[in-house]
Amino acid sequence: MNILILGSGGREHTFAWKISQSPLCEKLFVAPGNSGTANIATNVNIGVNDFESIKHLVLENGIQLVVVGPEDPLVNGIHDFFLNDDALKKVSVIGPQKAAAELEGSKEFAKEFLYRHNIPTAAYKSFTKDSVAEGYAFLETLKPPYVLKADGLAAGKGVVILNDVNEAKAELKSMLVDAKFGQASTKVVIEEFLDGIELSCFVLTDGENYKILPTAKDYKRIGEGDTGLNTGGMGAVSPVPFATDDFLNKIEERIVKPTIKGLKKDNLPYVGFVFIGIIKVGDDPKVIEYNVRMGDPETEVVLPRLKNDFVEILQAMANGSLDRVQIEIDPRAATTIMLVSGGYPEAYEKGKEITGMDAIEGSIPFHAGAQLQDGKVITSGGRVMAITSYGNTYEEAIKKSYQNIEKLHFDKMYYRKDIGFDL
Repeated sequence: MNILILGSGGREHTFAWKISQSPLCEKLFVAPGNSGTANIATNVNIGVNDFESIKHLVLENGIQLVVVGPEDPLVNGIHDFFLNDDALKKVSVIGPQKAAAELEGSKEFAKEFLYRHNIPTAAYKSFTKDSVAEGYAFLETLKPPYVLKADGLAAGKGVVILNDVNEAKAELKSMLVDAKFGQASTKVVIEEFLDGIELSCFVLTDGENYKILPTAKDYKRIGEGDTGLNTGGMGAVSPVPFATDDFLNKIEERIVKPTIKGLKKDNLPYVGFVFIGIIKVGDDPKVIEYNVRMGDPETEVVLPRLKNDFVEILQAMANGSLDRVQIEIDPRAATTIMLVSGGYPEAYEKGKEITGMDAIEGSIPFHAGAQLQDGKVITSGGRVMAITSYGNTYEEAIKKSYQNIEKLHFDKMYYRKDIGFDL
């Protein structure tokens, strides 16, 4: 079958790497793609929200399956667009419909869903610019630190955690009144702070059945020791050493099952990936957030551990037969380290040539913000490349990734040297 992946990051290169290994995949297209996908698929310069151009591409190339990488097109209703078009409705789309994508599109919607289905999560209230004073009063009732979340999509940067109540009040005003995050912060959710260690749980669903992929832990902060600004993710490890069988069982019983049941009960059509951000508080899991797609850079450690034919799984998701699939996992650990442009996540320069890739041995470089230009690979984004390795232990895998990173170079290249430090 002919398959289209939407997106241009490390997650999409990992999808392409895994899908291209399947004998079921005849032609693979990625829109818009990057320098990594260019080697294994046909890149097409179309934006992920340009639905009309995507339609034209799908019909012109007889594409039967579309895998949506990022959240934007899902929140904007790409799945519904296909279902509502006679020429497209037989094309399978992996990703929830618009109503269900609100789980990521709105923090308030997600919190209401969690409460409605008795899924453990932090206490919260939401506020608009008309209720800033009530927001200040609610902050006074909480103990520090204070968690403020822009309700809408803010490219992973809409969450602020502060220790001082006056700073928290100033931040609330900045988000609501001064529109710090634009449309995303017309509503702000203030949440009780949960103290614990975080991990990511990935669930596949066909709307009825579900399968759980390996857990992963990612590292969001730019600085070593988890300091500095939040990023899209600086590295990841799978499996998560502290996630015991007992803890994973609690996640399935208390969180995964009621989530899948809740989607059905609320009539939220969902064929795709459910990414559940979880925090371990004591011995209990609580939900921090939902995302309606795979995580990045977690995909770069989760998919390499999946032994199944990925296209078979995607087909089972699309046709409602996921219960017949037996997920097989590589027992080895996988780790990834993200190389980023100097200055990221703030202002950074692009167009720097990346050298040394031919020297990589025993690791898989997944390209993210990188493009081909005149036969050279150059940087085109903040997060440039993820270096993934296997190992019998996560320490062994991390060591291998760092050894290969030393062979790579681009001007002002930065990476964290302490991924896995807290495990």
